[in-house]
Amino acid sequence: MKGRRDQLNPIKIMPCLDMKEGRVVKGIHFVDIKDAGDPVENATFYEKDGADELAMLDIAATVENRKTRLEWVKNVSSVIRIPLTVGGGISTLEDIELVLKAGADKISMNSAAVKNPDLVKQASEQFGKEKITVAIDARRNRSMPSGFELVVSGGTKPVGKDAVAWAKQCQELGAGVILPTSMDGDGTQTGYDLKLTRAISDAVDLPVVASGGAGTLEHFYDAVVQGGAQILLAASVFHYRIFSVKQVKEYLRLKGLRVIL
Repeated sequence: MKGRRDQLNPIKIMPCLDMKEGRVVKGIHFVDIKDAGDPVENATFYEKDGADELAMLDIAATVENRKTRLEWVKNVSSVIRIPLTVGGGISTLEDIELVLKAGADKISMNSAAVKNPDLVKQASEQFGKEKITVAIDARRNRSMPSGFELVVSGGTKPVGKDAVAWAKQCQELGAGVILPTSMDGDGTQTGYDLKLTRAISDAVDLPVVASGGAGTLEHFYDAVVQGGAQILLAASVFHYRIFSVKQVKEYLRLKGLRVIL
């Protein structure tokens, strides 16, 4: 199983800064948004706490039909050395170039990739696949072969496409990382959607980021062992200091997983 292969590499922890109006925010199922602090302060804190990577997602960009705020990228990238993945409102090769020039190490695209799959191919060829993450938002739908339907626009619009089949297509197009999020679990702290994470990690040979719903230390472990994830993204538990990155890493190490301490 691919989950065993994934454990040959160290598991990485990736706090996520969901951005709106210049602040870090967090909601449940992408709504009931609450303030979670200053992005620069959060980024600095997480790097010191041992985060391996950092994600910053402009959650309102696509819905508001605008581009990523480059000043946010510059402000955060200037205070950290760990890799920064930026997403939200990225829909052209020019957007990608501007975000990377602003200091991002990788970009994440979602709705734009669904709308124009060739963008993934072009971006991979121009910037290198290691810089291209495709985020896949999915909801449970029994009519889909995998049981998961692809949704876009911050989880608000169903596409009528199987989410796992889309992950396979993204790999073929040249994506370097797949970041699936279960809209059913986002922000709930009830655990990653292991069925979705496993279905995608079994379908592709790329690093898969577990995202959406982490609430206990066991959830992080289960995402690796049951879900096959290599990178563990979380927001609420870190923003509200339920756990530190160091606590998560120490727990995983004691459970026999490789992490970078």
